[in-house]
This record gives sequence, structure tokens and C-alpha cells, in this order.
Amino acid sequence: MRAIEFQEYGGPEVLRVVDAEVPEPGPGQVSVDVAWTGVNFADLKARSEGYRVSALPHRPGLEVSGRVRAVGAGVTGLTVGQEVAALTEGGAYAEVVVADAVTVFPLPAGVGLRTAATLPTVLPTAYALLHSVGRLQPGESVLVQGAAGGVGTVAGQLARAAGAGAVYGVVSSESKARYAREHGYDEVYVGDVEADPGTGGLSAWVRAATGGRGVDLALDAVGGETFRQSLASLAVFGRLVSFGNASSAEPWHVGQPELYPGGRSVGGFSVLTLARTSPADLRALAERAFAKAVDGTVTLPVTAEFDLADAARAHTLMGTRASTGKLLLRVG
Repeated sequence: MRAIEFQEYGGPEVLRVVDAEVPEPGPGQVSVDVAWTGVNFADLKARSEGYRVSALPHRPGLEVSGRVRAVGAGVTGLTVGQEVAALTEGGAYAEVVVADAVTVFPLPAGVGLRTAATLPTVLPTAYALLHSVGRLQPGESVLVQGAAGGVGTVAGQLARAAGAGAVYGVVSSESKARYAREHGYDEVYVGDVEADPGTGGLSAWVRAATGGRGVDLALDAVGGETFRQSLASLAVFGRLVSFGNASSAEPWHVGQPELYPGGRSVGGFSVLTLARTSPADLRALAERAFAKAVDGTVTLPVTAEFDLADAARAHTLMGTRASTGKLLLRVG
């Protein structure tokens, strides 16, 4: 079978098409003939700096849609030929992938394979950030970093559907701001928060937009200065949920001086970590989240797609920070 691997860290050019053995599922696993693979920023961090890479060569990719090829011992509820979406530990840039059965989801009625490839990481993440961790209440305000990306696109729509009083986004260009406003955002900050620190940056904009109050919930996948600006943007009793470190900054540290004034709190979420530590909770979360796609509450536009062999082009596009919505690889 064809697969994409890299043998060293670097730019998109290190991605190579290879011939590989077709993997077989072990106990509690299934193999999937892949139709579509989702491209995520975590794939770029794996390729460039070894994020979640245990050894080289490495095959990136965290989510697929396709049809069940084979089932391992002890697997129930999944059958050969069944259309599914799956969250994987890696290796999704391939024609066949193996995943734990607990992270393989039969497609809901009306959801096709192309749409299904957009769901496994983005939709449960956005749902958890707002509801399970962020505990958004009707009338509260939300600030979302990366408002034009996959998670940001879904988060804006979910927040609006949950009755948020105001939804604020952060993007890097005017074209992304227009996109974000079409997907649930009331006002959008345009700029590079990492390069615009201090009182004149994002937190000052948020204070101005909210009449000095701040936001009730902030979602941050960037870390570094962006994390600090998000924390400074919180209202009294506000919550900040961290779900990534795209800036590759040093890990943040928050304690009494930052949290006691105003009674603020900080939480965290990783869909990949939850898949390892509590797969049953992930499954329940995913089922609630997927229902929002089935009933039309959220849509995640596929704004670009590439053949599997052109994975480097997908990485190049995402790395320019010019992409919006979801990027996919056509596989089967």
C-alpha cells in the first residue's frame, strides 16, 4: 500500500511516498481502507519538531474516514465493509490504517465519507472546549484563537447555538476575519498576538469590545504570549481553556497571583490524550458532538483537498497560515 512518511524533521519536503506493508488489526482493533484523511496542525508539528513522535521514520495523520477492512479479536459492533470515521494514534497518511475499535465511529445517517473525515478531531474538541471543560452558559461571551481554522470554525457555530451573548475571534488576516464572521463570530481581532504583546494588544481590544468587562470564556491553542493575553482578557470568574501550543513556547505557569484576583480559572483539553486515558468518555463526547453535525447545527467547509501523494502541498498551505476551514487528503 502507499503511505506518507518522513525520516527526518524539517519542512514539507521531508514527506515521502513509500510502499508499506498492509497493517493487520490486533485484539480490540480494526483496520480501515481509507477514503479521506484529515490534515491537522499537529501533523505539521510532528513533521517539523517531533510532536508525539516516538521514533523515525514516522507516518503522520490522526483521523480518517473509510470502510472497515478487518476486525481484531474481541471487537463487536463493527463489521467488514461498514463506513466509519476513526481517530488514530498516528499513521493516517496511508491507504490502510489500524485504530482501536473504541475510537472508530460508524457514520451517522446522512453523513458521507468526505464530510466524515472532518469530524474525529475537530468536532469533539470544539464541543469539549465549550461544554465539557469551558462550561459555557447562555448569555456568556467567548473568545476563540484561530477562529478561521477547523476548531475555530466549529467553535463559533457551537457557541452561537448554545446561546452565547457574544462570540469574539482572533485571526491573522482580513480574509480570515470575513470567513469567521460567516461562521458565528460577532467581532474579530486581526493581528499577530505573539508579535503584539502588552497593553496595546489583544487584551486591550477585548476590554474595549466588552465595555471593560472581559470575556467569560477564552479558548487558546497557541500558548506563549497569546496564552497570557487570553488570560488577561477574562472577566471576573472567567475561564481559560488551553488546548495546544502552536507557538512552541515554553510551557505556561499560572498560580495564585494570576488567578486569585477576579476568581479566574484555567483548564486544559487534548482529544488525543483523552483517547488514551479515557476512551469511553471520548466515545460519549464524540457521539454528542457528531449529533451537532447531523442536525445541521455546525458545518465545517472543506476548503482544499489534495491527493495522498501531494501531502507536502497540504502542509505547505497550512503552514502559510492562509488556509481556512478543513484540509483533506484524497486516499481511496
